[in-house]
Amino acid sequence: MAIIEVQNVERIFSDTTRALRGVSFSINEGEFVAIMGPSGSGKSTLLHILGLLDKETGGEYRIRGTSTKGLSRDEEARLRNEEMGFVFQMFNLLPRASVIENVTLPLLYSRVPEGEWRARVDEAIHAVGLSHRASYDASRLSGGEKQRVAIARALVTRPRVIFADEPTGNLDSLSGAQVMAVLRTLHEKGKTIVLITHETYTAEYAERILHMKDGALVSDTKVEARRFEFRK
Repeated sequence: MAIIEVQNVERIFSDTTRALRGVSFSINEGEFVAIMGPSGSGKSTLLHILGLLDKETGGEYRIRGTSTKGLSRDEEARLRNEEMGFVFQMFNLLPRASVIENVTLPLLYSRVPEGEWRARVDEAIHAVGLSHRASYDASRLSGGEKQRVAIARALVTRPRVIFADEPTGNLDSLSGAQVMAVLRTLHEKGKTIVLITHETYTAEYAERILHMKDGALVSDTKVEARRFEFRK
């Protein structure tokens, strides 16, 4: 079943720049898809539309069969909080807050009963192999550990899809491999993962690669996912 459907999506900015040019594809629930392309290819603009952080100028975007056209800001915010998790290159953690406090943040804006928060937080932290760092302030963590906390934060609302935007861009190769191994493990447990990257090595953790160029989708390729060993 398709969780994401994009049909002839365009994005034109006010200066007439065409960032997206009739992009069409679908992503089934449980897939791990990488969207690749050089700077200026449109992949970040596409991610913003998929994450309901921006609106398409033309075409249609559907989530689980429902069109996003006409959604109110409150409806978009609820979809983002309940259906989507986000992992960004810069981590976006509160440096003086603990791992537990950082992972709890999305629950403050959710409809999850407060009595369930701690169990969910512990579950998410355990899933990324950081239970031994739960009480640490984010400022005390390595870059790789910070990104794994960001993944735990994305997981805590139990979203259907995780959007990861250049999640290894600020990491060394070992830390980057550990982060990608976490994402791959989550995929194997049934999560839908959409990865934005310009790195071939990172994209090869996915099972399918969409290549963008000059705002257009130029290829959609199935790949054999890279093997890995997750070292905590």
